[in-house]
Amino acid sequence: MINKKLLIIGHVWPEPRSSAAGSRMMQLIEAFQKEDYEIIYSSACAKSKNAFDLSEIGIVQANIEMNHSSFDHFIKSFDPDIVIFDRFMTEEQFGWRVAEHCPDALRILDTEDLHCLRKGRQQAFKEGKAFNQSYLFNDFSKREMASIYRCDLTLIISEVEMEILKNEFKIPENLLLYLPFQLDVISEQGISDLPDFDSREHFITIGNFLHEPNYNSILYLKETIWPLIREKLPKAELHIYGAYASQKVTQLHHEKSGFLIKGFAADVNEVMAKARVCLAPLRFGAGLKGKLVDAMKNGTPCVMTSIAAEGMFGTLEPNGYVDDSTELFVENAVLLYGNDALWREKQHNGFDILNRRFDKMIFHDRLFNVIDETIQHLKNHRHLNFTGLMLHHHLLQSTKYMSKWIEAKNS
Repeated sequence: MINKKLLIIGHVWPEPRSSAAGSRMMQLIEAFQKEDYEIIYSSACAKSKNAFDLSEIGIVQANIEMNHSSFDHFIKSFDPDIVIFDRFMTEEQFGWRVAEHCPDALRILDTEDLHCLRKGRQQAFKEGKAFNQSYLFNDFSKREMASIYRCDLTLIISEVEMEILKNEFKIPENLLLYLPFQLDVISEQGISDLPDFDSREHFITIGNFLHEPNYNSILYLKETIWPLIREKLPKAELHIYGAYASQKVTQLHHEKSGFLIKGFAADVNEVMAKARVCLAPLRFGAGLKGKLVDAMKNGTPCVMTSIAAEGMFGTLEPNGYVDDSTELFVENAVLLYGNDALWREKQHNGFDILNRRFDKMIFHDRLFNVIDETIQHLKNHRHLNFTGLMLHHHLLQSTKYMSKWIEAKNS
């Protein structure tokens, strides 16, 4: 039996210890490996020291060039059955080449989160205005929706984003698949092995500092939230972890007030399991928050904003408190930190959420059922998506010749 082939075109090389996007990509790779796909992961991006060495798990790694015909030879020689574009920017750059040289390959877009939603919320926050449709319908949304139409299937990480795509942008449902984080079920033994309330101390927050919503939340903690918590809990500390701590981040470190920039966490589970409460006061953003998953896995209740909680809990009770008011955020952080019984109740909610909403076995079967069905009827699937065919035609005319001009100019 000939193995099916998957080509992933990465926006960056996956960094599962640095970002939720990196963890998400590793979950996708694991799912396709389970189905015996031969996988090549390619990227035009330079590798950082935090990049996971995919060769350790049997994945071929390939460096590719933008605006260069070498990619055409590369993809024709591999001849994949499926191509996954990691975020819409890679589809814009390489999608026309994939369509031209491997027209029968299933094209899948993994959005990670809706960039247009995150950028629109950030702009509204910057202007001090309420987020509305005028912020959602931005230049990023035009590019992102075009990319979704050009692909055969788009993976959406949040139920909220599924509803936005269907209701606000009128994207046909057959082009979308809800695929959140795919996680192992937490066993009773795993739960009992975690440190209890009395064995933990201090607050924690974590997130890649290059990600603007994370950096903004650190400033919010520093300037507003933490001084109020510290007033009520003078011995408590806030431990702040994340990759890529620049000088503007490290200068926020303040020993006297217990506001401690810890930098990169080699093992997120170790630092999260030692903390008593996780804080996630995000004021803009999109997608699902990896920090909340890390907290729930390690039995660490959270206090978070509605942006942080979005798409995570469904109809289930959260693993802590969701508050957009600074006063309530602080009040509930202090309450959770000092109340053993309440803390255990919220901790249990977290285990329940992970096991009921993110069980990878459920989503694995759903993913490959949809993939197999779409491949089986690919010609008709594309025929019904005239908007996608039209956008492919225009992309081919514009991007293709611009790319060839850049290649000629560089040679």
